[in-house]
Amino acid sequence: MTPGCWRSARPGTARRNGHSSARLWQAATFRARPAQGKGGIMRVLVIGSGSIGRRHHDNLQTLGAASRLVSWRAAGLDGAVAEMDQTDAVVIATATDIRLPLIEAAAARGLPIYVEKPLAFRPAEVEAIAAVAAPVADRSMLGLMLRYHPAVRALAAADLSDVFQFALTIGHDVTQWRENWRFSESYAARADGGGVLLDLCHELDLAVCLFPGLQVTRVESIGQPDFPGVDFASRISLQNQGCVGDVSMDYLTPRLHRRTILRGHERMHDFDFATQTYQVVESEGPRQLDLPLERNAMFLDAMRDFLALAGGLPTSGNPLIPRLDLCLPSARLVASAWAAREFVGVITKEIP
Repeated sequence: MTPGCWRSARPGTARRNGHSSARLWQAATFRARPAQGKGGIMRVLVIGSGSIGRRHHDNLQTLGAASRLVSWRAAGLDGAVAEMDQTDAVVIATATDIRLPLIEAAAARGLPIYVEKPLAFRPAEVEAIAAVAAPVADRSMLGLMLRYHPAVRALAAADLSDVFQFALTIGHDVTQWRENWRFSESYAARADGGGVLLDLCHELDLAVCLFPGLQVTRVESIGQPDFPGVDFASRISLQNQGCVGDVSMDYLTPRLHRRTILRGHERMHDFDFATQTYQVVESEGPRQLDLPLERNAMFLDAMRDFLALAGGLPTSGNPLIPRLDLCLPSARLVASAWAAREFVGVITKEIP
């Protein structure tokens, strides 16, 4: 296929044939109205063919966009940038430390960008990205799909003015995350741009959504001797004028845990995302909230809003929409937390 030739592919072709080539072209039909670009169906370039890039690629097809998947390893910077001349929008799902030139190239062409989280791990790079992406930032998004979780939206809509303390936790044994996958061969094993604080930074973003103006006061991290500079567990202490709290994440616990506890003098919210058990405790007793979730629905909802932004159409109305220009406080907090890590010990668990 020649560049600029957009064709449809049978559903499932990509997954059967793998993603070894630099380009993988597919467009899918969908009962809903197809995503519209300037010349018809929205053409979206997905850079990065790892698990998250493939998920975005598949979801874009489901939403009626014409998506093409580019392997960063096969195409490199020059190849990926060249592909931008034949697209209406760009999804960047590469390792964090190579995103700045891609964002700059896309923004220079006026292309809306969906950037996977975290935006960057160095404060200076966050500011550099903010500067080069400014022309398209109000049509771009950061991949903070947890903002589409019904429980997160319920928390954001709740009266939290009485909260004085919060605790957000997430973790799971990283060696159990995926089949036929080794931590040592992944981006997460890198001293620059790896580690659990960046990998599981959704909870830091959640804290920012619920309690604007948070500042990092201390970050305590646990390492592993085989991976110097990589945090396997971190606890970030945060505060603003109204409350204090911690966000903790780890690569170590044998079973998935993900919980948000907000303590207030009027009520306590105890939301267990792992078991989908959501409880509000007030003086008259506890009440349960029914907030069911299908995980990929968050990704679909986020991508649907991105396509709307890219096409100049109305979005879903989610007040937490992770539009890039609105997400900079969260991105800055993540980068400042990563820079503030203090390694206070090591674990002995073997990590292949």
